[in-house]
Amino acid sequence: MKMFPRLAFLSDWQQEAAQRGFHNESFAEVSGLPILSSSKGDPAKPTVYLSAGIHGDEPAGPLALLALLKEGFFDDRFHWLICPLLNPTGMIAGTRENEQGIDLNRDYCLRQTAEICAHIQWLGRQEIPQFFLSLHEDWESTGFYFYEINLGSEAADAASPHHILEAVAPFFDPEPEGVIDGHEVTTPGWIYHSENPDFPEAWPEAIFLAKLGCPLSHTFETPSSATLAMRVSCHQAAVKEAVKSRLL
Repeated sequence: MKMFPRLAFLSDWQQEAAQRGFHNESFAEVSGLPILSSSKGDPAKPTVYLSAGIHGDEPAGPLALLALLKEGFFDDRFHWLICPLLNPTGMIAGTRENEQGIDLNRDYCLRQTAEICAHIQWLGRQEIPQFFLSLHEDWESTGFYFYEINLGSEAADAASPHHILEAVAPFFDPEPEGVIDGHEVTTPGWIYHSENPDFPEAWPEAIFLAKLGCPLSHTFETPSSATLAMRVSCHQAAVKEAVKSRLL
């Protein structure tokens, strides 16, 4: 797989999403680049929200969403909300942060950036998701892992991650480290996280969604040292299995 297509991604996404029956919206613009959202389906059905590209040096997530879109994964089962590239200036520059040097995934409390202020306003106009999936990468890991925030009855079920870990096993083993970014793993490859942020004023998107009332979220992390094709395929497999096992 070639390098991330950068500017071409935005036009490719809009064109493909429109052909697949999505309503596209540019809810903000930074340095001439749109921040896109796409929605599809009956709002009376469960709402599934997916986001990617909030860190500009993590291209596998946006590309995985585009691949899922092209293969018709986003059908009429649910009400879909998708933000495929939340940090376009960072993605163009290949940096984790936006063009101001701010990590957007720590700005959902202080709201210092135009991107996150606009995103919060957009989220406030949508149905509260029943399930949130966030696609990320980790430059320090060698395996796959994911964070789960679960406000429901399954929160203490240590067996819950196994179906996802099995689905991604053809691509990556679970991350072997017992502590990841200061979090003790609940079981290899899975971190159960509370709805409270690690730092009071540095809320990531998943914490904001939990505070908004979203009962379940998964944040997938693939190892950035692996090939882009492997990371994209892993994200696709994780999303498919998570939706299947949690909502079908």
